Amino acid sequence: MPKLPHLRFLWLAAILGMVLLGFGQFGSPTAGPVPYSQFQQWLDAGRVARVTVTGDSIRGELKDKLPDGTTGFVTERVPTNIAAELSRHGVEYSGAPAVGAFSQVLAWILPPLLFVGIWLIAGRLMSGGRGGGMLGGGLLSVGRSKAKLVAETDVKTTFDDVAGVDEAKEELREIVDFLKRPGEFTRLGAHVPRGVLLVGPPGTGKTLLARAVAGEAGVPFFATNGAEFVEMFVGVGAARVRDLFEQARKVAPCIIFIDELDALGRARHASPVSGQDEKEQTLNQLLAEMDGFDRSVAVVILAATNRPEILDPALLRAGRFDRQVLVDRPEKQGRIDILKVHTVTLTLAADVDLAEIAAMTPGFTGADLANLANEAAVHATRRKADAIGMEDFVAAVERIVAGLEKRSRVMIPRERRIVAYHEMGHALVAMATPGADPVTKVSIIPRGIGALGYTLSRPTEDRFLMGRSELEAKLTVLMGGRAAEILIGPDISTGAADDIARATDIARGMVLRYGMDDKLGPVAWDTEEGHFLDQPGAFWRPRRYSEQTAREIDQVVRTILEHGLERALGVLRANRAKLDEGAERLLAQETLTAEQIPKPD
Repeated sequence: MPKLPHLRFLWLAAILGMVLLGFGQFGSPTAGPVPYSQFQQWLDAGRVARVTVTGDSIRGELKDKLPDGTTGFVTERVPTNIAAELSRHGVEYSGAPAVGAFSQVLAWILPPLLFVGIWLIAGRLMSGGRGGGMLGGGLLSVGRSKAKLVAETDVKTTFDDVAGVDEAKEELREIVDFLKRPGEFTRLGAHVPRGVLLVGPPGTGKTLLARAVAGEAGVPFFATNGAEFVEMFVGVGAARVRDLFEQARKVAPCIIFIDELDALGRARHASPVSGQDEKEQTLNQLLAEMDGFDRSVAVVILAATNRPEILDPALLRAGRFDRQVLVDRPEKQGRIDILKVHTVTLTLAADVDLAEIAAMTPGFTGADLANLANEAAVHATRRKADAIGMEDFVAAVERIVAGLEKRSRVMIPRERRIVAYHEMGHALVAMATPGADPVTKVSIIPRGIGALGYTLSRPTEDRFLMGRSELEAKLTVLMGGRAAEILIGPDISTGAADDIARATDIARGMVLRYGMDDKLGPVAWDTEEGHFLDQPGAFWRPRRYSEQTAREIDQVVRTILEHGLERALGVLRANRAKLDEGAERLLAQETLTAEQIPKPD
């Protein structure tokens, strides 16, 4: 099959040739046509110089010129007996060309061929030249799967390239063992799990794990995305699902990986309003395919999503996705292992301590740590260093957590003073409150979108549970900025808006979800479903408690916030001299480390 440019040229040349041939058959004379009776008159008058007889037409030239300055003419022949009779009565007459068999066939074939040629060329252009043949791509391939088949020898990723998710790797090793040695599992009647669903926050390595499974097993790997099955036309998505599984059966054993499964497997809802037929048919076809193929066929389906709460229950039942593997944010040792993977190609200085970097980055995912390593390398390159030092990693952490420095943003002296006292209030309250995270740096350099300053504090260890005293300590630290503004008076600013919002969320969580108020009791007044994506909840949600309870909740939340503000004010009043000293240092130096901050009593 020729390549697309050659194919296009051949089609255009063939169509042009047929058009020219058709014109040659129908005739396109350059000389003006005349009636046959006029030709007879010229012939009787002796004005005709020469003629050429071709079939039913006569072409010739006159001895003199016509009024339009030409001498050529063409006419269609008329039978002699009819011509003589017409001439005797003085009737003007002429002939018409007879339509030949070839011309008739060409008139029927040429328009369809022209249409089909334009359609095929347009179809291949719309599909980007994909397709195995003249009719295999373009518009006729709309129902074919778009999954990319990666050969078993092309997947180079292994479990050694994945770090920080040891439990998930152990779960997936059984899938690899089955694909390599299926006889060991089937001898006792066991069968491989048909589907494995990888769930977890974005950036934790779900896609990387799927490629590692394919690389370890040494089998073909079909990679696709849930959104590639969703189309505007009903039935297209279901056809692509069927085509994908047909291809998989031909090359089994193999792995099918569907990323972002939530785009395809969203829960079905009974609604009188139509419009979801395409998505539901596609999901129904996937459910049927997962139930339909023989268990002896070694086709394993891996899928990944960060929104498991919206998946259809029929998709998650046993027999389809038998296993759900959590790929969560790594803990400290996992972060160290991930940093080792991402820094193996970097030139590190002697002072770089990966354990210290891991302690500074709780909550970071594998993608975040990869970005951290790259940002540190960029920072070291920018300062023209020979190796990446610890200061580069610290700067990269600040860049990711707080945003890019904006030294070009100029604040008036009064605003700089408010920001300095605000940030120093956070720092001193954090250093004086038991259970608060230690402060590592304070700055009044604007960063990010709206931060005019920041106080950087990081926990010393990973925490999975938090007590009421720790939550109250976090809330008190958040109120430290507003408390400092109250002390320097007489006015307060909008700088504490984000602090108050976060403190309110903590207080409402203590009351509504954690049952930490003695008056309201151990009742979960708000049972919000957990999800991995930080998305806002529904605009309206039915309330499951009375107006009186709602009033009590509001009063308790307000009391908790006021208590935190009073604690912060008490710390700063007792350390007013340290607050003034620290603020003056900030105004002079703009950034202070933990050692440069005045220690509260």
